Amino acid sequence: MNGRKAQIGFSQRIRLEWFEKTANLILAGNDKTAVKDSLQEMLKDKVSVGGQAVRGNREKAITILMKTWLTVPSGLEALRDEGLKILQGLPRKDRIAVHWGMALATYPFWGAVAAHTGRLLRLQGTAAAAHVQRRIKEQYGERETASRAARRVLRSFIDWGVLNETQDKGVYAQGNQYSIQDPKLIAWLVEASLHARMNGSAAIKDLLDSPSIFPFRLAHVSAEHVASLSPRLNILRHGLDDDLVMLREEHRKTTNRTRVGSSL
Repeated sequence: MNGRKAQIGFSQRIRLEWFEKTANLILAGNDKTAVKDSLQEMLKDKVSVGGQAVRGNREKAITILMKTWLTVPSGLEALRDEGLKILQGLPRKDRIAVHWGMALATYPFWGAVAAHTGRLLRLQGTAAAAHVQRRIKEQYGERETASRAARRVLRSFIDWGVLNETQDKGVYAQGNQYSIQDPKLIAWLVEASLHARMNGSAAIKDLLDSPSIFPFRLAHVSAEHVASLSPRLNILRHGLDDDLVMLREEHRKTTNRTRVGSSL
């Protein structure tokens, strides 16, 4: 495994309201310096309290927040810009899907932890942290950093309310699920998921039912409808009910130059 696929990146426990704050700062027209200063002020009594380390946990959390919504990897600018527009039209309780999509597109590691968690929930109704961490180490290598980061992502899922703790320590159950009917948001989530995949393409049914978006129940829309809602998507006929949705060539080339996603 090489390139961005091997990078963990998302190594901190990040609360949903921090993503909300970051996006709102950008929507308000703040520049990079102002956004970073505001995030420093917000997190000074929440992460690495009293610490001033250049690459401490607070700085790492700020990097994740800014990379997801401001300094996005090359190839994700259009997705980010549309995501910000979608956020403006959604009530706060429904905005979680857009933050999830940007985390998924920006950080393959977030998507990998989500995919393993989602599969376990579907198979047995619960997901044990130890099982998720074992699968992550199989994918990212036997290193403590991968296991520790997976644990922090799982804690983020709990903070976001999409996983619930059970009576058994380290075993989690499905938390809140969100029904998404808006075709425009569904098309955007499909595009976000494609940015996290190795070749930027997948069958529409696999995208709509992907375990990497386990907190969301997406209405089943056709590949044609999805592609019609984004100039960055295309479709390829692949059987009667197995159409492929893909990133258009120019977007796939840009993304592939900057990141290698895992198949979620």
